[in-house]
Amino acid sequence: MGGRRFLKALAVTGLAFAACFIVILGLLVLGERGELTLGGGRVALVEVQGLIVSAEQVVRELEEHLEDPAIRAVVVRVETPGGVVGPSQEIHDAIARVRAKPKPVVVSMGAVAASGGYYLAVAANHIVANPGTLTGSIGVLMQLAEVEGLLRKVGIHFEVIKAGRHKDVGNFARPMTPEERAILQGLLDDMYDQFVTAVATDRQLPRATVLELADGRVYSGRRAKELGLVDSLGGLEEAVRTAGRLAGIPGKPELVRPRRPLLTDLADWLGSRTPLGALLPGRSPLPTWPLLGATKLPLYLME
Repeated sequence: MGGRRFLKALAVTGLAFAACFIVILGLLVLGERGELTLGGGRVALVEVQGLIVSAEQVVRELEEHLEDPAIRAVVVRVETPGGVVGPSQEIHDAIARVRAKPKPVVVSMGAVAASGGYYLAVAANHIVANPGTLTGSIGVLMQLAEVEGLLRKVGIHFEVIKAGRHKDVGNFARPMTPEERAILQGLLDDMYDQFVTAVATDRQLPRATVLELADGRVYSGRRAKELGLVDSLGGLEEAVRTAGRLAGIPGKPELVRPRRPLLTDLADWLGSRTPLGALLPGRSPLPTWPLLGATKLPLYLME
């Protein structure tokens, strides 16, 4: 008798678990309004944070979402004052590839999305900024130290042996020659032209208009919208809703956040609670300049 009751209870429990499984499966397969989505109501989140010195991680995530049929759109959250030219262009091009899939890409600007951060943003279908976001800063900057006088005072002299007349352009141990200055200015002018061209092409603005705006200054999000540099005002939630709408996702889309290593979460936790946060890479909205001599030609897309 007791055995029958046990089997009956076990059968009821099994049916209950099966019913729960069916309900959960139905929620995963069906959208909020009952349409069959097969996981296709998802919007992926990609984060660009801190000084842009490498594009590898961001580009890899974008490529994964490009190939994932369950991801219908991508939101790129930008929190950066800018960075090196090449990586900024790599992320820009990766966003353009996702957009051409076609999968809508919406950029969500945080506190700062300037220079290199704006460069990559223009590749998106839609840019959302907060009214107080600092953005724009369309320009290219190179800063080179010249400390010959200081080195002479402390008795340090550099001997440079080179093959190639301009191989040591930017040498901090001597003054720059007029010819070298002209070479570097030409290099920056070329980078600047590429930046202006990207903004004019992607934002569909007249080149003359972009040149008027591209004097290196930053704009608030509200002013950027008035000038046509961004499309709408709002935060991350607004960007997710916009991405869902552009992708034709009914209801509220499911947001797929990036997988973060445990050490990254630990760094965030320490950074929010201790002064060590100021020392953690990528946690400050302010530019972090390379140490003297660490970079041959530090080309930065930042103010």
